[in-house]
Amino acid sequence: MNTTPSQATPAAEPAPDLSLAPTKGCPNCGAPMLGPFCHACGQPEKGMIRHLASVMSDMADTLFNVDSRIFRTLPALFLRPGFLTNEYFAGRRTRYVTPFRLFFFLCLIAFFAIQVGTSISSVQTLRLDGDEGATLEAIESAQTPEAIDEATAKYVTALETARSAARISSQAVKAIEGKIAAANELSRKRHAFLVERAAAIAAGKPTPPDPAVSRGIEFDGVPWQPTAESTRVSWLPDFANAQLLRMAQRTATNLRNARNNPSHLIEGVFSVLPQTMFVLMPLLALLLKIAYVFKRRLYMEHFLVALHAHAFVFLSLLLLVLLHLINGWALLHATWLWKLCSLLSAAIWVWIFVYPLLMAKRVYRQGWFMTTLKYLMVGLGYLILLGFGLAGAIIASLAAT
Repeated sequence: MNTTPSQATPAAEPAPDLSLAPTKGCPNCGAPMLGPFCHACGQPEKGMIRHLASVMSDMADTLFNVDSRIFRTLPALFLRPGFLTNEYFAGRRTRYVTPFRLFFFLCLIAFFAIQVGTSISSVQTLRLDGDEGATLEAIESAQTPEAIDEATAKYVTALETARSAARISSQAVKAIEGKIAAANELSRKRHAFLVERAAAIAAGKPTPPDPAVSRGIEFDGVPWQPTAESTRVSWLPDFANAQLLRMAQRTATNLRNARNNPSHLIEGVFSVLPQTMFVLMPLLALLLKIAYVFKRRLYMEHFLVALHAHAFVFLSLLLLVLLHLINGWALLHATWLWKLCSLLSAAIWVWIFVYPLLMAKRVYRQGWFMTTLKYLMVGLGYLILLGFGLAGAIIASLAAT
């Protein structure tokens, strides 16, 4: 009997090619390896025992994975409060940089930029003054009227030389004139102090304290000098008390030096601030958990809100540093650019305080009254924590650097 084409028996499926079957087992559990990771225990096929170039390539990809996601993430982070957080909650995560990576790198880059910007600003201020050797400290520490007049003349001459330079903006001229007025006022106060001190010596009275001498910490007018007895804690071992004494001595020295040269203290504070922010960020999430306890959200949801909020602040600080550096150049050469950067900086500062309010409104979806009330409560609590954090950062900087 003939079979019509429609009734033809379907051809049998080809047998699987056994040559393609996995022949390599997972070294950890023995399961067949069907890809770069074991489907049974999750161990990756790649380990550290391979060529250094391959290891470095994977590390670079992990740490500096910059692709199209960064261009979708940063504008949304800065301009659309709460958008990235809502996208993450909705499950759309692959298209954006992960929250912790965003927080981590913006934190490091922002504080590194602040340190670099502080150094560059010092150089720009020096260029504006015109002479490294002519400083206000030389006027303030002069011990004779002649020395005061000499230091003042040197400083003012340097400023006038900078003011007469070609292509200097009107804003730079105003800044220099303000420095000249400040130098003359400081010179007048220093002359008055020397006259007062000479009169006290002639009358046999105690001399007034010299404002140019930094005394550090004082108790009842007596400068604090840490000793082994004053810093010793009875229940600590000897090596711990020795370390405590060294830290106290460094703190006293740094306090005395900070008045005339605060840049070292500022750099030390910025060096420990990233660690401080890492501690404050989960505490902000805890404050949000308390404020929105009736929303029945998990702590990790508030943690993601805190991650994105801090990442926004770090991005804003990065932009402020950039505008500050441009301002330093524009002050000398382009008044219009200086004004534009000043306006942009002011707008960013306002946006830093408005952004969290809009973010809370869009993420937690409450009315404006409750959102504003909780924004003020959480903000106050966070400012208190930030104050303690900054105080701790200053103390750590004084004791450790």
